[in-house]
Amino acid sequence: MASIKPPFTLESAKEKLKFAQAMWNTRDPSQVAKGYTADCTWRNRDSFIKGTEQIIGFLSKKWEKERSYRLRKELFCFQDDKIAVQFWYEYQDASDGMKWKRCYGLEDWTYDGAFDPDAFGLILRHKESGKMKKRMMSGNDLLLGKDGDGVGVPEEGIEGRWFVDGVNVDDVELMDKHY
Repeated sequence: MASIKPPFTLESAKEKLKFAQAMWNTRDPSQVAKGYTADCTWRNRDSFIKGTEQIIGFLSKKWEKERSYRLRKELFCFQDDKIAVQFWYEYQDASDGMKWKRCYGLEDWTYDGAFDPDAFGLILRHKESGKMKKRMMSGNDLLLGKDGDGVGVPEEGIEGRWFVDGVNVDDVELMDKHY
């Protein structure tokens, strides 16, 4: 989706993030990495990553641990060459007995090119690839179901899975309780 470039409109920002959602849901590190510049900088929780090789390595380890991964992203805000998204993803934690968990978080994305100052401080527009050059992520995990079985018990206030097998993540109605 490199054809969608800054400055973003409401429609193009939403299209860009839904394409990113679809790519991440493939769980293919090499395919996902194509959406980022070769020198892209990431902060993902407590990991600091730079460049395609580190992105692929990070995502490979991530999806070895986070099995049955299902992600949803929604637009938080956008301006010029930046997009901020809210996200939710569910997974089975291979390092914790395959317990079901959900991560809630925010990402701040900056795309290449749009507006860069020249030596005199004038804002110039130059050719961009439509790829992300910076990704900052913060997220928190929640255990789902009793002891991580993924089954909700509403009368006990226990959250269950939203993105069960066969459900399109975009069809889950998000309400205040999801935030």
